[in-house]
Amino acid sequence: MEKALTHSDLGILIPAAGASSRMRGADKLLQDVDGLPLLKRQVELALTCNVPACVTLPAKQSVRHQLLAPYEEKGLTVILCQNSTEGLAASIRLGAQWAQKKGLSGVMVLLADLPEVTLADLRTMFAHASAAPHAIVRACNQMSEPGHPVIFPQRMFEKLMTLSGDRGANALLKSEQIEYVPLPENHATTDLDTPEEWEAWRKRSR
Repeated sequence: MEKALTHSDLGILIPAAGASSRMRGADKLLQDVDGLPLLKRQVELALTCNVPACVTLPAKQSVRHQLLAPYEEKGLTVILCQNSTEGLAASIRLGAQWAQKKGLSGVMVLLADLPEVTLADLRTMFAHASAAPHAIVRACNQMSEPGHPVIFPQRMFEKLMTLSGDRGANALLKSEQIEYVPLPENHATTDLDTPEEWEAWRKRSR
């Protein structure tokens, strides 16, 4: 019988080293969501879960670094990603190394640009991971379309450290059995990359 995990066995990785290249000069991670810059909102959600949390940032100093500096005193680990131009995989590799060094039993990859994910959603994901400690647990929307967050068990850390490119862990997910967890509405799949997408989303959310 599998031993149930506790929340303290798991950690959260927030990859935030991307360049927001499709925002035409703006930074999507600084967009206001619930009265906070989106990146700050995601970090506060992660820290509220009372688990180890890590954020990857570009090596070059920016507003993102200034925004997160106070949270390092609250236990947030900030890792500078020297290969941020490579894409998402560079951040995931660093996150897997961090999780392994901390002896975590699993790590949640929580994308920084998901404005609809809530604390309740994260707790739902953790509950499913605790019940299936060796499974990959992936959020989906109410139409069963896969999204994020994704929780990887410890057995996947070594494989995560071999990733490359901007497709994240998609190749690994295709070769593994996934336990899908439906989150409300489109919480798991709302990912906004352009000014037009942000404008449309704000109109829908009013």
